Amino acid sequence: MIMLTKLNGDTFTLNAIYIEQVQSFPDTTVTLTSGRKVVVKEAECEVVQKAAAFYRRISLFPLTQTESEED
Repeated sequence: MIMLTKLNGDTFTLNAIYIEQVQSFPDTTVTLTSGRKVVVKEAECEVVQKAAAFYRRISLFPLTQTESEED
């Protein structure tokens, strides 16, 4: 789960597994797998970083790369 902020200042927790797409229009818009769109105050890169950190915490992505993965 990641913490995000709506444009009105309300914070909410989003299950990052359901993020399909993040875009800047210029406001950052998070599109979920359900098709629902949420506009947030955080920059696109910040949302991506939070989602990646969440994936690492739940072991969806490895924490470190092995030498064979780098080649």
